[in-house]
Formats: sequence, C-alpha cells, structure tokens
Amino acid sequence: MYTIRRAENADIPTIMKLLVQVDMVHHNGRPDIFRGPVTKYTEEELAEILADDKSPVYVCVEDGQVLGHAFCQIKELKGHKILQDCRTFYVDDICVDEAARGKGVGRALYEYVKEAAKEQKCGSITLNVWACNPNAIRFYEAMGMKPQKIGMEELL
Repeated sequence: MYTIRRAENADIPTIMKLLVQVDMVHHNGRPDIFRGPVTKYTEEELAEILADDKSPVYVCVEDGQVLGHAFCQIKELKGHKILQDCRTFYVDDICVDEAARGKGVGRALYEYVKEAAKEQKCGSITLNVWACNPNAIRFYEAMGMKPQKIGMEELL
C-alpha cells in the first residue's frame, strides 16, 4: 500500500532524480525546447519550495522509497476584467519513477491531490501537459480531466 505525504528535505535527492526523468521525457519529445538531462530546480530552490505551504509537494512512498511526486500550487484570480474569480489547485508536475509506472502510483498521487484541492476550497485542478507526452495526456484524461485551452505553434 502506498503512503502519500508532504515531501521533506530528506526526499530531495530522490525528487531531483525524478525531475531529470520528467525533463528527459520532454527532451526526447521536444529537444528543440528542452535541454536534457537537467532539473528545473536546484536542491536549494527545492528546499524553499518544500517549506512553502502555498506550493505543496507530495510524494508517494512505499517501504520508505519515494516512487513519485506531485508539485502543486494554489492559484487565485480575483478582480480580472473578463474572467471570473477563481481558486485553483495547479499541478505543476506529477512524476512517477520509471520503475514504478503502471502500478497505480500516479493514480494515488492524483487522488490525493484532488482531496487536497477540496480541503483548500479550490474549485478546480488545473495543469499544463505537453503534446509530445501522449502518455501523460492519456493519464490525465483517465483521471477525468478535459482540455481547458490549447496552445498552438508553427515552427519556422
């Protein structure tokens, strides 16, 4: 059985390895955009994120081993000229270790995030997913998510 909890500083080395895995999925799909193999945070930046209650990071653990993470942010929009006020739980990143994929880790993380969003009185969960990551798109659709908006490009 998996345990989901807030990430701790002791988890940083494993989270850093997972961040490289995330980057490589994107780098392999869009090497024109993503450098690979790198992480988007330093260990020091990650420690600051872990201490911030407005940016909770959750980890899925089994037998003391971190199998995946979910980086989240509480985002609020108020007083916009054309958009309704809203409070959303933004998922910046979900990653499941390559060795643990297909075992329900991602689903466990997402369900935990969903409950956390409800506890924070958020009206929705939002995220961005790259088109070069069809496995992630299928996963999020299986969780019940639907496209909100679509970014488009023309390479020149």
